[in-house]
Amino acid sequence: MTAQTCQCIETEVRESIARHRDDPGALIKVLQEVQEGLGHVPRQAQEQIAQGLGVSLAAVYGVVSFYSLFSLKPKGRTRVACCAGTACYVRGSSDVLARLEHELGIKAGDTSDDGEFSLEVVRCLGACGLAPVMTVNKDTHARMKPDRVSELVSKYKARPR
Repeated sequence: MTAQTCQCIETEVRESIARHRDDPGALIKVLQEVQEGLGHVPRQAQEQIAQGLGVSLAAVYGVVSFYSLFSLKPKGRTRVACCAGTACYVRGSSDVLARLEHELGIKAGDTSDDGEFSLEVVRCLGACGLAPVMTVNKDTHARMKPDRVSELVSKYKARPR
């Protein structure tokens, strides 16, 4: 981690703590702002949050690791989520996921080396009638089939940065 990166993390955390120090639920609010600002909640930020709010590092890590909103690793610019809920699974989401892993060259839970794509599995996207479902950033793609994945990934790869 570079000195500039460390400074960015410290600034983000310090400013968020200053805004929420006396608020009930400050931990969640600070974590949300750090996640939004940095794209993830690295260990350095967790340590600084624990110290700044006077809570244990274990408490901070417990919240970060429990809620799917928070990530310990940086996410890609394009976030792909494949639903593995019951309806989606029964209708073939595991085959869609396998094809996504192949097309993106990463496994679920990882981010591509260029930082462009992240792939994750979620338990339910709340669109069971459209199963299998996946999202790419805020776009929902319904009734996915493995043979549609390649074209969809190509569309997002072709977007301007």
